[in-house]
Amino acid sequence: MKRGKTKQKSAPKRVLRLPDLDHAKLSVLNTLRSPESERAYRFAIDDFISWYFSEPRIAFNKTVVLRYRIQLEAKHLAPSTINLRLAAVRRLAYEAADVGLLSPDLAAGIRRVKGATRLGIRLGNWLSAEQAKQLIRSPDQAKLGAKRDHPILAILLGCGLRRSEAARLNVEHLQQRDETWAIVDLFGKGGHVRSVPVPDWVKRALDSWLASAKVESGRLFRCVSKGGRVWGTQISEKVIWHVVRKFAARANLGKIAPHDCRRTCARLCHVAGGELEQIQFLLGHVSVQTTEQYLGCKQRFRSAVNHHIGLEPD
Repeated sequence: MKRGKTKQKSAPKRVLRLPDLDHAKLSVLNTLRSPESERAYRFAIDDFISWYFSEPRIAFNKTVVLRYRIQLEAKHLAPSTINLRLAAVRRLAYEAADVGLLSPDLAAGIRRVKGATRLGIRLGNWLSAEQAKQLIRSPDQAKLGAKRDHPILAILLGCGLRRSEAARLNVEHLQQRDETWAIVDLFGKGGHVRSVPVPDWVKRALDSWLASAKVESGRLFRCVSKGGRVWGTQISEKVIWHVVRKFAARANLGKIAPHDCRRTCARLCHVAGGELEQIQFLLGHVSVQTTEQYLGCKQRFRSAVNHHIGLEPD
């Protein structure tokens, strides 16, 4: 009696071609919930694929990824940038092995590649309260474009929003809670949902813009033409970036980024006596250690913490 022919299962590959890597890349991107993470991982994976095919036909293994890390270090990239690129490559190997394109042993080796060592603490950029006021007052509110830019700066500095969150903010997000205004159910980084209290002065700036632009629903901020007319249904993150850089330069504050406004909000809350836990809620951080980095605390020698601790002689 003849045995029936059994279909042999194809063995996982060691060398991946472009269709294989594109398939694995799509699998990685489909697992990401945050647009920011998707954009960063897409760029990182495309950079690796470009480098991978510029080399001779080589296997996708631990040694190759180590060579890629050396190439990134030769470019003098920041450790955080290198680690993000390597995280994307590890995820690519994991997805390729999960769909049967890559040997699980090779994928396991790639996941063991260590990232670059980060020494010290990265120094951020913070504004003082007076500098922040100067930045907020920079737009000339006689023009409609400036009436939009003023609340953009106010909401970044007063509420600590990311620029992506400010760009996606809807009028419906503004609601009253506990007899005060708040941005309710805001989807932030990583799909986390939080609600952000809105100070009265920020709400007044928003109301002035909404009344002038006649915006009643949908996205809060819209494009404004040079002729002073509102058009479109939204603005991009780049618009917010240019708004901050434009008025920071006008106020002689140097190269200030939107995320510096977020750091400034955190520090000013801390200086005003805000509790660390409440600042964490405001910024939407999962880890309190991340919030501590945003505060940018520095050692104080005048009235230092150990000057009056009850051990002083009478």
